[in-house]
Amino acid sequence: MWTVIYIAPSARIAERIQERLTDEGFLVKVREGKVSKQYEILVPESELNEVRDVLGTILH
Repeated sequence: MWTVIYIAPSARIAERIQERLTDEGFLVKVREGKVSKQYEILVPESELNEVRDVLGTILH
């Protein structure tokens, strides 16, 4: 099952996050959100904890 881990404010930011997570070896999907052109970053539920750690370093 895929889980939203982050909501990006633009397609460009979503693509950058997807690229960085993919480079780290994670499966990642991006889909356009239903509200005001936001983009959802999705990962498999089984990788959620590991992705959170990596995402924290990407965002800071």
